[in-house]
Parts: sequence; C-alpha cells; structure tokens
Amino acid sequence: MFQAHDTLVVKTHGRGLVLCTREVAAFVERVGATCGLLVVHIQHTSASLLVQENADPDVAGDLERFFARLVPDGDPLFRHDAEGPDDMPAHVRAALTQTQLVLPVSNGQLALGTWQGLYVYEHRHSGHRRSLWLHYLGD
Repeated sequence: MFQAHDTLVVKTHGRGLVLCTREVAAFVERVGATCGLLVVHIQHTSASLLVQENADPDVAGDLERFFARLVPDGDPLFRHDAEGPDDMPAHVRAALTQTQLVLPVSNGQLALGTWQGLYVYEHRHSGHRRSLWLHYLGD
C-alpha cells in the first residue's frame, strides 16, 4: 500500500467559500496516486470543508444566508466572544459542517461528480491562512 501526505495552505478573504479542488487534485497528481482514498483535514476550529456545487455561484450565497439565519453573529446565547461577535458562531458553523473529508481517487483523479467542488468554508469575517492536511492511501 502506498501512502503520501502533505500540507496545503489555503488563503481565505473572510467569510465564505474558497474553491480548492485544483490544488488538492494537484497533490493527487504530484504523488502519483492512482486508486485509493484521500483524507483531507482542516486544522482549524473556525473553518470547515465542504463538497458542494461548483457551477452556480448562487449556491454559495444561499448557503451563507442559511447559516447567517441559523447561527447569527452576536447571538446573546454565546458567552465565548474573545475575538469578536463572529467568534463563537464560527465554531458552531464548523461543528455543523465537516472538518475532515474522505475523497475517492480513481484513475489518478479525484472522483468527484460533474458539478462538485472541494471548498474551504471560512466562518470568520477576516481572512486567514488555513492549513489542510492531505493524506493519500492506496495504489
């Protein structure tokens, strides 16, 4: 069994989705992965990972409006606000989404659907450098 791992840094520009499919696919190609599984883990508690529609930008806006309604900034329910009113809501958003994904690799490529892309979902208002740990297992 072949294994390979690396860290990928994704720059975000504040709350919203950042497409990173190309960068992750480049790792798969660079290590010569053919058939197996790729684990992607984001090493942060206020951002997450999504596999989501990559063709219509309205999807990203609709997701953000949904989460803004579900987990509003400054909600008096939250005590943890050390870094501002978006602090605890960012943690809740990350808890409701995913901080790790397992993606299939087939024929040397990510086996995503036609309209699927891999995204970092930044939950803070300010931009950050988010680290993704990539670990491939397979042939």
